[in-house]
Amino acid sequence: MIPLVDLKANIAPLRAELDAAMRQVVDDTAFILGPAVERFEKAFAAYIGVKHCVGVQSGTAALQLAFLARGIGPGDEVITVPSSFFATAEAISLTGARPVFVDVEPDTLNLDVSQLERAITPKTRAIVPVHLFGQSADLAPILEIATRHGLPVFEDACQAHGASYGEKRCGSLGLAGAFSFYPGKNLGAFGEGGAITTDDDELAMKCRRLRDHGSPEKYRHTLVGFNYRLEGLQGAVLSVKLPHLDRWNDARRRLAQRYDEKLKGVGDLQLPTVRAYGRPVFHLYAVQSAARDRVFASFEKAGVARAIHYPIPIHLQEAYAGLGHGRGSFPVSEKAAERLLSLPLFPELTDAQQDVVIDAVRSAFKQ
Repeated sequence: MIPLVDLKANIAPLRAELDAAMRQVVDDTAFILGPAVERFEKAFAAYIGVKHCVGVQSGTAALQLAFLARGIGPGDEVITVPSSFFATAEAISLTGARPVFVDVEPDTLNLDVSQLERAITPKTRAIVPVHLFGQSADLAPILEIATRHGLPVFEDACQAHGASYGEKRCGSLGLAGAFSFYPGKNLGAFGEGGAITTDDDELAMKCRRLRDHGSPEKYRHTLVGFNYRLEGLQGAVLSVKLPHLDRWNDARRRLAQRYDEKLKGVGDLQLPTVRAYGRPVFHLYAVQSAARDRVFASFEKAGVARAIHYPIPIHLQEAYAGLGHGRGSFPVSEKAAERLLSLPLFPELTDAQQDVVIDAVRSAFKQ
């Protein structure tokens, strides 16, 4: 079986270094935050190009704490997209605010800037573009609109480790960026993990307190916070893996280009669109086709893993029925959900494995 992602292949070359880094955490018994997390925070902040990185429990926690640190809460509205993982909207709801959706572009599936301004109301407190599948949203016009309305932009960069917009890394252009280190991400931990990146001193300070029960020092609490601390073992793992991220992303780009070349013009396949303003990292290589079921049947015969990201748009999830959005509310997101399928893509994917995937896709359109 050719998997969507192969974590064993990713870990194997780094095993000795990872074992040594984790052993050091055990020897130091610094299991929660501690030196390993501090080292990673410093390195990741430098990599993204910001002053601060705050390690937290997950990407969801990163978004939630960034919103709370800005004072977003009940009665507020936060604009985002319905074509994303559920956590993007969930983090808004966890503050007590209401997610407001703007549909996406049909080619990039990122926020459609032409629809953004009409979604802004007197209750709007922030805009959250999602860098879906590892390609940056079009941030310049988003930031221009946000600035004009006095709104902060929080980048959901949970799939965009190392992606760029112009000359800057995703996660460095808005007030703050949120990253997930879920194991299957381009930079993955050995469990849950996340980070907030920002140049804002006050926001970073509040996020650091909120992640640790609102505490600036032991047994003193200035805020009601959370237990969202990053574990020392995860900090150690991420520190070992970070220096390899650019090389891994380059491998993903090469494989994505190979898919582009060999699948161009096949059936009704809509391949990923890459905009000139950014450099994607292809967390996923997601294509669209009305013949998705035929492709999956071909995958089954060829021994290729099947995956859909994401089959139900957020606005149609049962949890958000109370927002009153029915089918047809955000047609581009809904159409994409019916057509999207993700092809295996990970740095260690061999050309021979990729050829099996390509042949399976081509076979689906010869039936």
